[in-house]
Order: sequence, then C-alpha cells, then structure tokens
Amino acid sequence: MPQIPQTLHELSVGQLSARSGAAVSALHFYESKGLITSSRTSGNQRRYTRDALRRVAFVRAAQRVGIPLATIRDALAELPEERTPNREDWARLSEAWRKELDERITQLHRLRDHLTDCIGCGCLSLETCVLSNPDDINGEKITGSRLMPEREQPTDPRA
Repeated sequence: MPQIPQTLHELSVGQLSARSGAAVSALHFYESKGLITSSRTSGNQRRYTRDALRRVAFVRAAQRVGIPLATIRDALAELPEERTPNREDWARLSEAWRKELDERITQLHRLRDHLTDCIGCGCLSLETCVLSNPDDINGEKITGSRLMPEREQPTDPRA
C-alpha cells in the first residue's frame, strides 16, 4: 500500500487559519505561548499537523468560557505525548475548571447586582466600593471618598 506524502497531512498557517476560524496572528500567538507547534519547511514556512485543528478548537472553546491561556497550556501539557485532546480529556479538564468558572459567575452576579448602585452612589472611593473592594471591612462602617485609615494622632502639634 502506498504511503500518503507527509505534505498532505500538513497545513500552512493560512490553511489552519481558514479551517479553524482563528486569525493568523492568533495562531502565531498560540504558538508563542506553547499551545500549538509547527515545523518549518526548507523555505522557513510554518507547517502544522492536522491535529492542530483540534488543539486550536480546544483553546478557543476554553478561552470562550474565560480560562486563561496559561491554564490551557498547562492542561495541554498534561496530555500524554502532547497528543490532541479528545472528548474524555475535555470532560476531565472542564470538570477541573468548574470551581474557577463558578467563582467567576459569582463575581459577575455581584457586578450585575451592584452596578447601578455603584454608578449612583457617588462615593468615588475605591477603598469602599462594593465592586472594586467587596470585602472592605471599613466600608461597613462608613462610605465616601474621605474615609481615612485611623491613625494615632501625635500629642505634639509640631510633630
């Protein structure tokens, strides 16, 4: 049985872009971050194996739900022999990311619920803002832009 030439299994960056829907610049960026790899032709052109299509789809799906690229790279690095992720891999990794996603959803709910209040409050204080500083203890006591940390006052007025 004749072998299929390797060049039929490789995609140029333009072909990978067209097939994956990712911009060429995004593919170069993914490669610089270690998410995909390419080989070089004798003319120094990038060539990607066809499995790069699935890796790009995996990266883009993870990005759409807010997973940072560093986390995606770490997940891909866990795969044996840097193989392409399959359905089981996605299920395992997405389960591991569930807690992080739940925390983000909670933050978005907080933003949604307090956005109108924040715009209308007029405090102009990042120290007491329920959105930028949600765990502020002093914010429970007093609000406003003049809130100063309590300091011990010097006894000598010249000090």
